[in-house]
Amino acid sequence: MAKATFLEAIRQAQQEELERDDSVFMMGEDIRCNVFGTTTGFVDTFGKERILDTPISENGFIGAGAGAAMVGMRPIVDATISSFLYPAMDQICSIIAKSRYIYGGQAKLPLVIRSCMFYGNSNAAQHSDRPYSMFMNMPGLKIIAPATAYDMKGLLKAAIRSDDPVLCFEDSTCWTSKSELPDDPDFLIPLGKGDIKREGSDITVVAVAGAVPIALKAAAMLEKEGISLEVVDPRTLVPLDRELILQSVRKTGRAICVDPAHQTCSAASEISAHIAEHAFDALKGPVLRVTTPDTHLPFSPPIEKPLYPSADRVAAAARRLMNAEQPVAA
Repeated sequence: MAKATFLEAIRQAQQEELERDDSVFMMGEDIRCNVFGTTTGFVDTFGKERILDTPISENGFIGAGAGAAMVGMRPIVDATISSFLYPAMDQICSIIAKSRYIYGGQAKLPLVIRSCMFYGNSNAAQHSDRPYSMFMNMPGLKIIAPATAYDMKGLLKAAIRSDDPVLCFEDSTCWTSKSELPDDPDFLIPLGKGDIKREGSDITVVAVAGAVPIALKAAAMLEKEGISLEVVDPRTLVPLDRELILQSVRKTGRAICVDPAHQTCSAASEISAHIAEHAFDALKGPVLRVTTPDTHLPFSPPIEKPLYPSADRVAAAARRLMNAEQPVAA
């Protein structure tokens, strides 16, 4: 296995599935010119009929992807930035999420919609959203949010093979991270299976997407203070590996949920509620959330960057739970 970046993992997953299945094709804005490096050489290899550039009309081409999926194709739709999903909300929520249900299971929707969460780089309010929690509230959609190149490749390949619509949220803060990637064309990570990224005994930290490396950094910091964090990466938000999370919390007795999205109605909020409902008897303290405040993101880097979860904020929350000498609020 050779090491590769998060972006290279996306490229490999797509290439392997395009080679494996002729019904797989790609469409999106400027994908032929390979803006982020995830379609390198695809036009030459697969031709323009399978690698389609679209107009700047997300409602149109995401809807077209849904139609293609219903008649037997397996589209990978690249919506570029996650904020660009908003113009297609009617297609996603009224058609894509509901069609398998309203047609009594007669329709399949093997559709993957990829989008990048491009935050933390002074992209200002309209281009910096992390909206996966919005779609968690809509039944009928599967949602993946990988944090490593390894998970990205395995989950994306599984998503492409799924007969349900899958939203793939790709955290740009993970783009340069590297993992060893299997050469096996049938390497898959099942949707709905989380992963323990670091074992620990004192506190369970459930971290979403780009919060995973932050939680791991906090764990390394706190190890020197004698505090042991167990870092759980759900990897898939829908379906959520609830049992893995509960097993970890029952072991440690404490929980922190770290989520780059806004706090209200966040993935962190849902996970926290589930822990409180189903593992309350195991808890030695409150379930804490480390998230982004409910504010639009500014252009100014000195103002923007402190808003997101950080290793220091996670460590402060952990010290508070462990009744440190000088507890600091999360």
